[in-house]
Order: sequence, then structure tokens, then C-alpha cells
Amino acid sequence: MAIPPSVRALIRTTPTVVRLQNRALISVSGSQAAEFLNGLLSTAVTTQAHRSFYSSFLHAQGRVIYDVFVHATRDARSQPAYLIEYDSSVPEDTPALLPMLKRHVLRSKVRIRDASDEYDVWAAWGSDAKADKSRQRWTRTQTGAIEPAWDSLPWGLEGEALIDRRANGMGSRRLARKEIGEIGTHDEGAPDDYLLHRIAHGVPEGAVDIPPMQAFPMESNLDVMGAVDFRKGCYVGQELTVRTYHTGVVRKRILPVLLHPPHPEDTQTRTRLPSGLDIRASLTHAPGEGRVARPRGQANYLAQSRELGCTLKTRACEGLERGDLKFEVSGADVGGGASWFVKSWWPDWWPKNVEENV
Repeated sequence: MAIPPSVRALIRTTPTVVRLQNRALISVSGSQAAEFLNGLLSTAVTTQAHRSFYSSFLHAQGRVIYDVFVHATRDARSQPAYLIEYDSSVPEDTPALLPMLKRHVLRSKVRIRDASDEYDVWAAWGSDAKADKSRQRWTRTQTGAIEPAWDSLPWGLEGEALIDRRANGMGSRRLARKEIGEIGTHDEGAPDDYLLHRIAHGVPEGAVDIPPMQAFPMESNLDVMGAVDFRKGCYVGQELTVRTYHTGVVRKRILPVLLHPPHPEDTQTRTRLPSGLDIRASLTHAPGEGRVARPRGQANYLAQSRELGCTLKTRACEGLERGDLKFEVSGADVGGGASWFVKSWWPDWWPKNVEENV
């Protein structure tokens, strides 16, 4: 379904640019930079096409450590190089990305360094309508995994802004030198504007939405957003990822939701819920004659913006669409113990019938 009107009214639709303060950058250069990253990332990195893309670093057991954007650039010698953009606000027990990459260098002819002090990361949207029509076909498996089928290089070319095609309407990512400051002629928004824009489009990002060392790629929608290549050769975490693709079942997905206060007439209620809360399903009415779905669904509350939009990881619930079940979040951290109602929706850019798999 489309974005609910109550959420759409809050989203900035005018050309907007936001500096993402929680994003860091690592430079990877050298004659074997592409081969080095190809052995670590969940998408293919080829020497034939020097391009930007979206990908992820996985743990050996197939869980996500970092979801990343990889920006194609050039080093001081005009040789192909890459700037890896990642979330720097990860938990303390998460392996730091820079030392993790250096441990894999061995004899590879690559140079790795922190470039966060050189560039700012900006997200822009509101003027990239041409990107909305880029994704037209999907490949699905019986296990529930989904792959986008691209007609051309989807993320843009070297030297250009990276087109954010994780979802239609997301806009683009841009890197700017620190000394340049604000870029373009767009209106500058606040970080919360980008958070709401991202959540409303059903796009998880970073350590809050994709907990490091816990989340699996398909459950975090990385397959739908183009961050996993199931036909690629060896890379860290490939075995379990490909096994799930062929023989497993994807039972969870991250979805955007609406939060409703316990008293609908109380429009002034403003409660920021902590992430990690359990969202449980319960019956909307007393069991009567006939078959009533058992309230077995459960979800995990992830992120929130302006008390209306958030993302969660949910398991399918029989009867949710029929109105037999409802999602609620409650506890001591939720408005003094009151129950808040949670309603999810499927982003309209998702492939049809994907909900049958989760």
C-alpha cells in the first residue's frame, strides 16, 4: 500500500539535502582493491566496471556486520579506488571496520585508511524522479528470497552522485569535501527529516535497524534492496546466505509501522519508545465460533521518527489482515506502562505478493 496520509504529510517532498553525521568513510585503493573487496562484500566487485554500489559485510556465520555504500573514486595516482560509507554508531562489541579490513590484507596490494575527516556524507531527495522507474522486474525463490533485476548499472557511474535505489524515491547519496560545506541548491534538512523519509519508504539502515552480529541479510531486506548477489563466488558469510537462498525459509522482514497512542483522542501524546521492545500480537475480540487465529506473531521494535513512523522486524500472523489480531507494544518504558497499537504496511514499491513469504 502507499504511504499513509498521516505520514505523507510529514515527509519533505521539496528538494532536500541532509548531512548524515553518523556515517564514516574508509578509503580502499591499490592495484588489487577490487579483488580485495570482492572477497569480503556480499555483492560482486569487478575490475571491468568501476562503479558505485550498495552492499554489506557479513560474519562468517552469515549475519550482517555492516550495511555499506561503496563509492567509486580515484586515488592520487588516478587509479581506481573506493570509499566505503558505513554507520559509525555501532555498539562497542561490534568489530571495528577499519581493523577488520586490515586483518584481511595479507599480501594484497591495497592501501586502507580512514577518510572520515576528508568528506561529509549527504543524502538528497525530491528531484530524482528518473530513478523511480529504474526497478521493473524481480526474481523470487520459493524460500522467500527476492532479487531486483536491473536494466543497467543501477547505482550510477564513477564521479557521479550514487543513486540510492534501495527503494524508489529515496534520492541519492553524495560525498563532499569538508571544506566545501553545503552542496547543491536544495533546502538543507535536519537528520530527523532523513530518518522519517527513510522509514516511510521501508528502508532499514545502520546498526539500530540492522543489529550487528544478529540480523540476517534477507530478514533485513538486503536482498530486496540489491545488497546480496546470490550467484557470486566465495566471500565471508556466503555459505549460510546461499543455503538459505536455496533451501531455507525467510520468515521475517523489516516493515514500516504506525504507532497509535492508547487513547486516539489524545493527539498531544509524545513518547519516544526505546529500540529493542517486543511487539506482540493479541486477539481483537473474544474467541467465538469457528476458527480464530492463534496470536503467535511477534516483532522487534527498531527505530522511530516523530512518533509516527518506525521500522520493525515482524513474523507473519494469521488473521492480522482480517482484523482478528492486533500488534501492541507495552511495558514500563512505554508511557508509564500503557499499550500502544502498532500497524504495519507494505511499501508500494515492493514486489507483489512478497507478503505471502513472511
